[in-house]
Amino acid sequence: MASFRVEWKKSTKKDLRKLPASVAARVVDEVESLGWNPFPQGVEKLTASENAYRIRLGDYRVVYNVFREWKLVEVQRVRHRKDVYRA
Repeated sequence: MASFRVEWKKSTKKDLRKLPASVAARVVDEVESLGWNPFPQGVEKLTASENAYRIRLGDYRVVYNVFREWKLVEVQRVRHRKDVYRA
């Protein structure tokens, strides 16, 4: 059993459907592994938020929040690197 619960926002599921199938499968595998270790090698903390982190998967980025007190990883965005940080 994972130590953290992984939740996808509704908008993030929509982002995922727009990705190529091979990339989407890789993203899902990587995000599910965040339940075991929310801070894998290569993760970077985003300076704009207290709980936000980013992992790189080729040209794509996964931005997520980690709430340690609730044992929760909430996936915020999955997009191409040129679009992920835009509001």
